[in-house]
Amino acid sequence: MPRRVSFRVLPLVLAAGLLAAAASAAEPGVVIKLATLLPQGSAWHTALLEMGERWRQASAGRVTLRIYPGGVAGDDGDVVRKMRLKTLDAGLLTAAGFGDIDRSIFALELPMGFDSYDELDFVLSKMEPMLESVYAEKGFVVLGWADAGWVRFFSKSPVRTPDDLKALKLFTWAGDDPAVQLWRSAGFNPVPLPSTEISTALQTGLVSALPTTPQAALLLQWYNNAKYMADVKWAVLLGGLVVTKSAWDEVPADARQALRDAARETARKLGSLTREAESSNIDAMVKHGLTVVPVTGPALEAWHRAAESAYPRLRGGFVPAEAFDEALKFRDEYRKGRQGKASR
Repeated sequence: MPRRVSFRVLPLVLAAGLLAAAASAAEPGVVIKLATLLPQGSAWHTALLEMGERWRQASAGRVTLRIYPGGVAGDDGDVVRKMRLKTLDAGLLTAAGFGDIDRSIFALELPMGFDSYDELDFVLSKMEPMLESVYAEKGFVVLGWADAGWVRFFSKSPVRTPDDLKALKLFTWAGDDPAVQLWRSAGFNPVPLPSTEISTALQTGLVSALPTTPQAALLLQWYNNAKYMADVKWAVLLGGLVVTKSAWDEVPADARQALRDAARETARKLGSLTREAESSNIDAMVKHGLTVVPVTGPALEAWHRAAESAYPRLRGGFVPAEAFDEALKFRDEYRKGRQGKASR
């Protein structure tokens, strides 16, 4: 027979249930803590805020995105370390951050390896499943890929050729010893630092040149102390939205696809914002004192030789050989198809 509940106990049971329901309603559900170097108030930061609102609506309030912008959580290496420690859950990372997890992404960052965004987009579309699988094996879920535009060399004195750059102190990401050794073996003078120290390093002369994008140089005001930009497209700075698998597993299963779709659309929007603003970003810096150093003819050929001469050292050492080979295979496939169309 079922047990009878005493009328004296019943009010206590009901009160306990009401308190539990109230506590549950007050809980924020799943909170995803995401860090980024993007400055607060920028169009890119606004796009992330919009994504957070879409996540809230798609999950019926069960998922909250909490954003830490402007490098307050440190640079990409710090963010990845904190994700592993579970003090952060997600990041909008550059390739440097992804490289701290697995270096396969650097296959899409080969210096002078790609001629256009269309070429890079084609290669990424082919390699996307493999890359996402690689990062999943390391405990990270890639929610979307984005890029920050073409990397150029910003410097305190004019740089036209690789030899000009070799005379300067070149910023490199702290903790990326393979990159430091690669630059050094090619005759450059790398200075490894956290990206959060670039402004101070430029002001004090600790570094006198850095490879970065016009977007970053403008948003973070680095060009104020690096008034020259060599107009050579060294590589596209790739990145993306990534979350730890443990945090993603906490997201209600019925909401994950909607959240992933919103993240992919946001990543595409971030890339589009960057590409559309590239020329205007350069124009804005020129109006405030930046000098664009043209790189054409023999000078451009010198950059191509310098880049391609490093490929044997890049393959297998800096970039996993399989990813390196795949990237060049798909790039050549794209170029062959483009040549075929042109000959028709």
